[in-house]
Amino acid sequence: MQVELVYEKSCPNIETARAQLIQAFAEIGFTPRWQEWEVSTPEAPTHIHGYGSPTILVNGQDVCGGRAEGNDYCCRVYSHGEDTNKGVPALADIVQSLKTIQKKSATQGHASRWQLNWAMVPAVGVAFLPKLFCPACWPAYAGLLSSLGIGFFDYTPYLFPLTTVFLLIAVSALAYRAPQRRGYKPLFLGLLAAVILIPGKFYFDSDVTMYAGLALLVLASLWNTWPKPKTEGASCPACVPSTQKLMS
Repeated sequence: MQVELVYEKSCPNIETARAQLIQAFAEIGFTPRWQEWEVSTPEAPTHIHGYGSPTILVNGQDVCGGRAEGNDYCCRVYSHGEDTNKGVPALADIVQSLKTIQKKSATQGHASRWQLNWAMVPAVGVAFLPKLFCPACWPAYAGLLSSLGIGFFDYTPYLFPLTTVFLLIAVSALAYRAPQRRGYKPLFLGLLAAVILIPGKFYFDSDVTMYAGLALLVLASLWNTWPKPKTEGASCPACVPSTQKLMS
């Protein structure tokens, strides 16, 4: 969530806008944090121009639905309902905008985390394929597969490299942005699973060892994508100096 306060330095409503922001963050239970831009400074980005002062943007969108078609150096007037106008956005508009982005971000983050679990599916599927070492058994396999409408071929030479490749994909998914989820412990568990699974299937030919490796791989994937408990700090207006450019 990117929150920005846009203002012109002579605007009399800057402090009130900051107070509204602090209160809005308190409403949703988050520590107040936003970026401030004074429109006349050279570092002010292009997207903040044309709104008037003060303006509050959440992920680049005006909390009141305004468009960047005005004058940077004019004061804005906001409707607060029932013939009431003020020089700052209504608290309800700010809160609603923050909640909308918060909910959308949480939904997208939850979906993307669980999508990582699909990376282990090919490895699990290939690991369950039997090794066709016995040519005498091929007619039986051929008969079974043909009854399902599938042609028979000896995939044994490709089984080891396919299993290795899919395990690498699964382990890479565990390593991807690991610090933002559960750290590197699920990755180490996934590596242990791969070390157990490959010898168990291709060297010892042990179903028990192979299943143990698969179980550890599934456990590592679920652990990696399991949501962390929320740790939200309470907002403290006294801890937020009004002269800061970056509120934290």
